[in-house]
Amino acid sequence: MSSLIWYLYEFARKSWAESFAVARTNPEIVETPDRFRDFPEVFPEYCISCGACTAACPAPNAIRLVRSEDTAEEEGKAYPVINNRGCIRCGFCAEVCPTVPKTITCGENHLIREEFTILPTDRMFVIDDYLCIRCKKCLKACPVPGAIYEEDNKIIIDQSLCIGCEECLNNCPVKGAVKGIFISHIQEQKEIINLVVNTLEEAIEGKRDDISHLSDEDVYKFNLPITELVERARSVLDNDDLILDTFQKITDRLKLRIVTWDEDKCKKCRLCVDECPSGAITYDEKEDVIKRDTKKCLRCSTCYQTCPFGVAGYYVSRFLLDPTSLEEGVIHITVKASQLPIGAD
Repeated sequence: MSSLIWYLYEFARKSWAESFAVARTNPEIVETPDRFRDFPEVFPEYCISCGACTAACPAPNAIRLVRSEDTAEEEGKAYPVINNRGCIRCGFCAEVCPTVPKTITCGENHLIREEFTILPTDRMFVIDDYLCIRCKKCLKACPVPGAIYEEDNKIIIDQSLCIGCEECLNNCPVKGAVKGIFISHIQEQKEIINLVVNTLEEAIEGKRDDISHLSDEDVYKFNLPITELVERARSVLDNDDLILDTFQKITDRLKLRIVTWDEDKCKKCRLCVDECPSGAITYDEKEDVIKRDTKKCLRCSTCYQTCPFGVAGYYVSRFLLDPTSLEEGVIHITVKASQLPIGAD
């Protein structure tokens, strides 16, 4: 009987009730693992609104693109927003992001530290710990003692010793495990990325008649020679190595959402104008026409799901540059119809 009274007394104490109600781990005993991948961090100033992050995300409603309003001084900017309640911290959004520096970072393998380099170089080599297979071929090939070393079962490049000889990159058997990052001409790289993404979208738009009847299982394939694209890129930047590197980063594992626009089907009901979250679709009263501004478009699919007449087409595309040459290169493009439902038939 006395033991029962003691238990009742213990459970009735205010301190016990408070500790039970707000139970949590003591922060002093929590240690973050070295490879802990936290929620993605967004740097809006680098975003080019390509939509790669939203297309790669496997978690519904975890990431979306938004666009700030235009002001008298400047146009609004597009950038991704992460919903932590839906995000599973897989890092896919950061992995496919084509901008340099990245718009989205997630975990230490996406954090590039620009350490002091004794020998000046425009390129920094880093090892992606999630792709590295620990074969140590880069370590053996490096001509500078200590520039590449192993620590805690991870291969690391010491930026203060690296001379940029590319031996690590050339000897690595896993594509992408060693990354060569150009740390100069950042703005020019961003312009070239925009140029390529817009050109790819225009090329797919030009095939609208061929892809508009794709079934859910069909895949449409075509090739885009890059000769003209290379010339336009060279007008932005006089560095073929950097241009080729940028082209490869864009086409490797990049998945884009593509929106096409068929004005002939438009009945001017203006449903898309009211629903567009970025103001990319407007009604011109003088010309009595609905216009879509591709620069403001977030490829969010709202117009596709809203329009009852099929004006907007919505597709998912992948790309591959082969051969990897500015002179002979061709971008192989595959297009599939989106699996999203359309408003009406």
